[in-house]
Amino acid sequence: MKLGRRHLLAATTVLALPAIRTRAATGKTLRMGFQKGEPTQIAAKQNRDLENLLTPLGWDVQWIEFQFGSPLLEAMRAGSVDLGAVGDTPPVFAQAAHADLLYVSALRSGSQAILLPAGSDIKTLADLKGKKLALGRGSSAFNFAIRALTKAGLRYGDVEIVYLGPADAGAAFQRGAIDAWVIWDPYYALFENRPGVRTLANNEEIGVQNSFVMGRGAFVRANPALTAKLLEGFATTCAWVRGHRDQVTDLLASTTGMPPDPVRRMIARLPAELLPMSGEIVRSQQQIADRFRALGLIPADITVADTVWLPNA
Repeated sequence: MKLGRRHLLAATTVLALPAIRTRAATGKTLRMGFQKGEPTQIAAKQNRDLENLLTPLGWDVQWIEFQFGSPLLEAMRAGSVDLGAVGDTPPVFAQAAHADLLYVSALRSGSQAILLPAGSDIKTLADLKGKKLALGRGSSAFNFAIRALTKAGLRYGDVEIVYLGPADAGAAFQRGAIDAWVIWDPYYALFENRPGVRTLANNEEIGVQNSFVMGRGAFVRANPALTAKLLEGFATTCAWVRGHRDQVTDLLASTTGMPPDPVRRMIARLPAELLPMSGEIVRSQQQIADRFRALGLIPADITVADTVWLPNA
């Protein structure tokens, strides 16, 4: 099924709707940040997984929607979000800005890609030299782009980085104002099969990336048992998503307005796997931090292990 302009604009508009918040009924509320079109969190919200877990304990759940990870962590830094899942890069920028945030668990990331607009003459990653490359500042696409450039033997300064969030980047991509777009699902799935659009590289070629469940430091330290219980709930949701991909496809299509075909592609390649904060994952995240520091993109050295919370600690 090809994505018509009307369907694409409708889906993108729905993805850009403001957050829908549930009103708290008790004195204790978990403020859960989630990203637009993120299947696992939307499944948890729709199935009331967290509510079923927390209501017997006297807690309400407030779901707060964000366009991507960086604004979510900024809200967490400001004290208005308690937990949320983001890509690998936003926590690095947050820690460099002295935010009191903690890694509480890892997730295997969904798909990302570098997309080329119709009519592009770019054939290889090396052809990106001198081109305009759009991505979200501080997003996981930032790390993906740097890894892709390195793979091609290019330096960060060899391309013109244009910092745009998904909605603005999508509009720029459609009108040909950028040469390439580094983007993740669901936007990747929405655009990849449009007429003339090509995928220059995806995460299967560039390498696996992780996402992370992040917690506001004060919340996690004050509620360690609750945080551990929430991780158990997240793991249950992930298992449900892996075993009910058709249901998740229908759910996401109905709640976001996205056409079924791109949703189906996105769900088919979604890992939906919660991972502990292993030494290997922490080292991988440290490499990302060191990479950004070496490029002068964060203002100071950071030690990722200093901000890792372990349930049995």
